[in-house]
Amino acid sequence: MTDRAAPGGQPPLLPAEAPLDMPVQRLFGNAPARREVETRPHGLLVKRWLLIALTAVLGLAASSEVRVAFSRDGLNAIEVALLVFFVPLFSWVAFGFVSSTIGFIQLISGAHPGFVPVPSPAASLAHRTAVLMPVYNEDVDAVFARVEAMAYAIDRSGGAPWIDFFVLSDSSALHGKREEAAWAELAARAPIAIYYRRREENIARKPGNIAEWVRRFGAAYENMLVLDADSVMTGAAIVGLASLMEARPSIGLLQTVPMITNARTLFQRWMQFASEAYGPIASAGLLWWSGAEANFWGHNAIVRTRAFAESCGLPDLPGKPPFGGHILSHDMVESALLRRRGWAVHMVMIGGSYEEYPPTIVDHALRDRRWMQGNLQHLRLIGASGLASTSRLHLLIGASAYLTSPGWLLLLLATIAQVAMARIGGGIEGNVLMTVPPGVLALTVLLLFGPKVMGLVWILADARRCAAFGGPWRALSSVLVELVLSTLFAPVSMLLQIKALLGLLLGIPSQWNAQNRDAQAIAVRAILPAMRDHILLGLAFAATVWLDPVTALWLSPITLGLLTAPWLVSLTSREDLGEAAARRGLFRVPARTMRVGRAEVPDPAAEAAPGGMGSAQAQPVSAKALGA
Repeated sequence: MTDRAAPGGQPPLLPAEAPLDMPVQRLFGNAPARREVETRPHGLLVKRWLLIALTAVLGLAASSEVRVAFSRDGLNAIEVALLVFFVPLFSWVAFGFVSSTIGFIQLISGAHPGFVPVPSPAASLAHRTAVLMPVYNEDVDAVFARVEAMAYAIDRSGGAPWIDFFVLSDSSALHGKREEAAWAELAARAPIAIYYRRREENIARKPGNIAEWVRRFGAAYENMLVLDADSVMTGAAIVGLASLMEARPSIGLLQTVPMITNARTLFQRWMQFASEAYGPIASAGLLWWSGAEANFWGHNAIVRTRAFAESCGLPDLPGKPPFGGHILSHDMVESALLRRRGWAVHMVMIGGSYEEYPPTIVDHALRDRRWMQGNLQHLRLIGASGLASTSRLHLLIGASAYLTSPGWLLLLLATIAQVAMARIGGGIEGNVLMTVPPGVLALTVLLLFGPKVMGLVWILADARRCAAFGGPWRALSSVLVELVLSTLFAPVSMLLQIKALLGLLLGIPSQWNAQNRDAQAIAVRAILPAMRDHILLGLAFAATVWLDPVTALWLSPITLGLLTAPWLVSLTSREDLGEAAARRGLFRVPARTMRVGRAEVPDPAAEAAPGGMGSAQAQPVSAKALGA
């Protein structure tokens, strides 16, 4: 453990230790005692039942229509299988649509869920906050450029006397030397205290890193604001979150909704636009029904240190990885455990919270595989003692998101099998796609693409916001191009997730590797071997044209996405195409960034820029926004 004093003339590597007990929690058996929480908004139960009821109405209406259509000549085994896959998958899509619709109504009506911490009331601070940035073999220059930008922003916002910064490294020894040198250079001139610690034993990855800090230094800090290595937040956001934690002592965690920054490749710019255009609607809906039982995403969130210590000591799961051992997706479990103790957990939509996105589809898939392993572990935790029903729902949603991919593929294969049986039996009228009521098909299209249309309407509804997205025609063009790309990407992602799931079922756990955050173009020739399965499945779907042209036509978007997968991966990985799109105004988003060193970080002068999430909630800090 690197806890020695710094060389003469330099600030200390670490402050004096302030140990805080963080006991390992028992997940099953008698639940721990709860504390009284006063921030639960009234009417939350009604909201959740309304969400469930609307989802059930859509799901039951569609499934009933399909069942009646199939039953006209009797149900066979494949039709029963189709219904078994169709009902949960349709309900899954309906749930997302209903939640997004509620969020759209919230935003378009000017309800402004959440809050923006402007001005940042540093004068109200009375307790210390630590900003924690865990790193693992990251680009040293980029990491410390972000640290420097945030340190000076905190000072400008008046938080320097109350806020310290910790870089918590799990890097290799050689990488750690470069980190320590960068830290020494920055800490000597920074306006706030910046500390550095490297663990020699990387136990339990990021949650182990945070837990080690809590047990050594947690008693000295009322709050800890947890970042990722690619996170950046404005000083106003950091100080504002700390001040709100002061004002509401029953809150255990505030999770912000970070926007994507430093997008360079075409894939990153595409994802950034989708986040800015559709993200606020989805987030507003989630905020509406989550209330004080929201989720934790592991970064860009402020946590009450003692609440975390008493609630969130994670045990190892029985068995070996990938489904046993350390809990990988620790954040969702930690928010559930905080709520189990009675602490309020809120999601807030604010300006000034940012993160980077993987530069390519390949990097996205690697990260997604780690999330899949962690989220599937949650299936073992849904029945943990004392969890709130909403916390169980969050765990179920996270896990089931990765089970929909094999469900969609099985539904497609069952459809093709039904068509094949009809052909063998000589009954073209048995084509399942011909028997599905047109209303169900239309409703399916509405549920799938409705949130994107609502995002476009939300952009166009405000002149300043529309201008920030490049005007109506550029916004419309961006949505149309995004729609095409997302349609092509959906089957690619489906098969990537299925392959990752098969690997986990075979006992192959995800590896803890440093994340690639630099743009590196991928040649088609290089990615082609990894996309072999996509092309073969695409050819199989294309071959259905000899079985039934109607079926082949319905499958054509999926077929096209699978056959063009290598080119989609390659073209979207290119930075020059991202720059070309930017020059033409494609995927334009509200500009709120500046470049510091090699990192692009939020520009404090642009925090109030029109458009995007920040301007949608331009309200002063208010505990009332949390339903208190």
